[in-house]
Amino acid sequence: MLSWLRTALSSALFAALIVPVWMATSAQAEPVRLTWLMWSGSEPEVVAWKHVAALVTQKYPDITVEFQTTSFPDYWTKLPTLAASGKLPDIVSLQSLRAPGFAGLMEPLDARIKADKFDIDSFEPSIFKGLARDGKQFALPYDFGPLVLFYNHDMFVKDGLPVPKPGWTEADFNNAAKALTKNGAYGFAISEPEAFLAFARSKGARYLDDKGELDLTNAGLKAAFTQYAALVSQQKVAPLFPASGMLSSAVANGRFTSGNVAMYVDGPWQLINVKKKANFTVGVASIPAREAGSLTLTAGSGFGIATTSKNKDAAWKAIQVMTGPDAEKYLADAGRAFSARKDFQKNWYDVAAQDVVGAREAIAAALINAAPLATTPNWSVVSALFIQYAPLAYVGSDTPAHVLDTIQNLASQ
Repeated sequence: MLSWLRTALSSALFAALIVPVWMATSAQAEPVRLTWLMWSGSEPEVVAWKHVAALVTQKYPDITVEFQTTSFPDYWTKLPTLAASGKLPDIVSLQSLRAPGFAGLMEPLDARIKADKFDIDSFEPSIFKGLARDGKQFALPYDFGPLVLFYNHDMFVKDGLPVPKPGWTEADFNNAAKALTKNGAYGFAISEPEAFLAFARSKGARYLDDKGELDLTNAGLKAAFTQYAALVSQQKVAPLFPASGMLSSAVANGRFTSGNVAMYVDGPWQLINVKKKANFTVGVASIPAREAGSLTLTAGSGFGIATTSKNKDAAWKAIQVMTGPDAEKYLADAGRAFSARKDFQKNWYDVAAQDVVGAREAIAAALINAAPLATTPNWSVVSALFIQYAPLAYVGSDTPAHVLDTIQNLASQ
């Protein structure tokens, strides 16, 4: 009888001890729903981002990432509005060009990187630096890449023109643009300001001064912009895009993929969209060489944690997955990202090599002489001003030099 009682009491005591432990474990694994806002420009991109969000739940079943999206230009106007109303998503997407202006909305990651011994050496150093500000890291990168020239390979072949290759010159570009401007189609589609700045850099011009402040009024940049505007106003090898709230690179992409223009400038991140939309063979070439050579600029993007997030630990787990090997391989295989992780850049090359002419050679050549596209804190304003005022130079109602003066003055206010 006593033996039975002792056994029963022991079982009861064990159960009393084990229940709180079970309850504590359950509390720690309570489901967390994170919100994530990311720009996208097509249904294939939306599918890709939803897949990346699902990878987080695969690794952490208690974490769900709710994907929210908007267009690229709308993203940068929506983000400050959400911040002002205290409704920022847990995970914020950040482009390197806009890191100076938007990093303040995000939590510095340095302490977490150090505590978890996060392997930053697996990433391209330039884009890691591009998503930092004042010595603090605000996002983990998923992609980067140089601005290159996409071209309609079928149009070149049909007209018997030499296909653009690394080392091709400004004269080669001008000849092709002129020859391909006919029957309602154009040789080139202008876009600004980033595409213009790549052309300007190849001419030896600068857009920031030695202190990193905006300098659009120097003689070199004015000469470069005058030449760039002449493609529309004088040579008429590029169509005039009216000033609007739509990002001019998106308009150029649409004209290119519809077969209306033969060439335009963009980054490797557009491969997923170009391949989906175009019904012709796409080619990729480096920026044509000018006085300073064939030079270009690099940019990229990543994911960080909002300062207002109430689930920062879970968000840190999530962005590690979203920039991890599985996500990077998937995005590279889809043609959405030239991976920020060096080990998966070959995947983008392999996908591009299947049906895009010259992509591997063009990207490799561009990276040799590329420089990070440095920006100012108000770069979103600068970009919007270019989109608004550059058409005045293209249509000939204002001089390119005065347009740059106007943008400089308004951006400095």
